[in-house]
Amino acid sequence: MSGAQFAIIGVPSSAGARLVGQEGAPSALRAAGLVSSLTDLGFGVIDHGDLARVESRPDPKNPRARNAGLVGRVARDVAAKVEAASGSGALPVILGGDCSITIGVLAGLLAQGSSLGLLYFDGDLDLNTPDTTPSGAFDGMVTAHILGRGDSQLARIGPRYPLLQESHVAYFGYNESAGAIDPPELLALERSAALRYPVEAIREDPRATAREALSTLESRVERILVHFDLDVTDVPAVDVEHPNALPLDTAALILEIFLGSPKCAGLVVTELNVRLDADGSQARRVANRLVQALASARSRAT
Repeated sequence: MSGAQFAIIGVPSSAGARLVGQEGAPSALRAAGLVSSLTDLGFGVIDHGDLARVESRPDPKNPRARNAGLVGRVARDVAAKVEAASGSGALPVILGGDCSITIGVLAGLLAQGSSLGLLYFDGDLDLNTPDTTPSGAFDGMVTAHILGRGDSQLARIGPRYPLLQESHVAYFGYNESAGAIDPPELLALERSAALRYPVEAIREDPRATAREALSTLESRVERILVHFDLDVTDVPAVDVEHPNALPLDTAALILEIFLGSPKCAGLVVTELNVRLDADGSQARRVANRLVQALASARSRAT
């Protein structure tokens, strides 16, 4: 389809998660009307379907690096799919799945060349490594591997190593008061050249803070991937719910700003756990807000 505005890719994987359930999110978001609503609004959509379904599983032999092989396999599959889809000119929208899929998305986008940045819109920092993690789950180690630390095979997925330099990453919405960020992560952040926007600063003026973060990152890179973890919001159907999170409506307004950037290279949506959403109400809520953000951002861009 020529002239399509969105390219949808489903990644039904909880390989890097603590729990099963996130592998059901892509189909749940489609069932909640994410794709059909965009089409009904007149947007061209290419739906590339889902990659193979992968579930989190026990890995007692590797308690500090659970399912490393699975996580790496999914990341490589995601990279290949994103690389193929990104040549269409449509904005890639990747429906996860746990946060570790963002490693593969970045690898796929980097195959297209030019400098790339990351807006990490997430309630956590995900800066643990197998040496520091208390859980062993790779969805808590995502940015560390993007920056070249941790498991050497996972950190070296993609066309360059490290995938990104620290000054090209913006941590947006991290929620230290929720208690899920570990001391080694805070130490790594303290030593980092990354941009930092904690949730407390965002609450004061969400739009202004989003514009500041976007403008600063735009001045450093040619393209920007937006990673959106639902645990930065008040959506309860996530593996680790964060107290004092942003309202989903506020997060959607922030996403409109990020996605409206001419440098936006894609959106990754992660962490919706369908086993914690028995009636599908949270999937519908999320799908509606995502459609709102995507439609508003794309309408302003045309």
